[in-house]
Amino acid sequence: MNLEEIEARLQALIEVHLTGALVGRNAENLIVQKLTAAIKENTTTKPDGVRLAPNVYTLVVAPATVKHWQEPHLLQALVDIIEVIGKDAGLKFESLPVVTITADASLSSEQLNLLASNQAKDNMEDTQNTTTDSDENIAEDNTMPENAFLIIEGVKVFPLRTPVVNIGRRLDNTLVIDDPRVSRNHAQLRAIKGRYVIFDLNSTGGTFINGQRASQSVLYPGDVVSLAGVALIFGQDNPPPRPDLATTSPFESPSGERPTAVIRTAPIEKKKNKE
Repeated sequence: MNLEEIEARLQALIEVHLTGALVGRNAENLIVQKLTAAIKENTTTKPDGVRLAPNVYTLVVAPATVKHWQEPHLLQALVDIIEVIGKDAGLKFESLPVVTITADASLSSEQLNLLASNQAKDNMEDTQNTTTDSDENIAEDNTMPENAFLIIEGVKVFPLRTPVVNIGRRLDNTLVIDDPRVSRNHAQLRAIKGRYVIFDLNSTGGTFINGQRASQSVLYPGDVVSLAGVALIFGQDNPPPRPDLATTSPFESPSGERPTAVIRTAPIEKKKNKE
């Protein structure tokens, strides 16, 4: 399927499954345009020729419309549509698509943006035995990710320049976040094989990556990290070659609500296209 065919297929699916469910007079057209661009620009090709569609989507909307976009049936339909269009286009997914919702105060209720990334199904065996109270494993390979940073609540940029970054309310943390939702020692970032891995330190409110709770996870540019509701965005000015992450940009999340993620549970009817 070429770009025009993908756009037409998306339009048809959205008209069938989301008519009347979207916010704004032009929401359907915006979703079609943003999804078409996201799939086209963020599709990558593996050495064996397999084409991978982006599997993590962050929909950025106005704060006033966040609750509407977080409706389970709406997110479920978006996830199903993404999977159907990917398969119809002959693309593969590293894992089932995930859609997260976050807010940007600069947007009106008639506007929206979409960030997409192709998050690889990383082999986490090298980090399974990495504990938070020992530095032995860090010494094995603490290659620093280049030009990495965190965007805190959409307004403050915190450069990541050390192989270990402790995050929490306590003043002796590398990154101090003075918010009652954040535990005194909430999370830790570790540089492992050129990537930052985030570890939850048994926090009270939990650590969430793109809306899903995690005890540890490799971070990729554009990932939305929620520390009990405090939003951080991980980014890199010059990340390893991944064209799907080129549009990463800071945005606000003034509501403090953690993103909502939905993973497909029941597929919608798939139609065969004549190419």
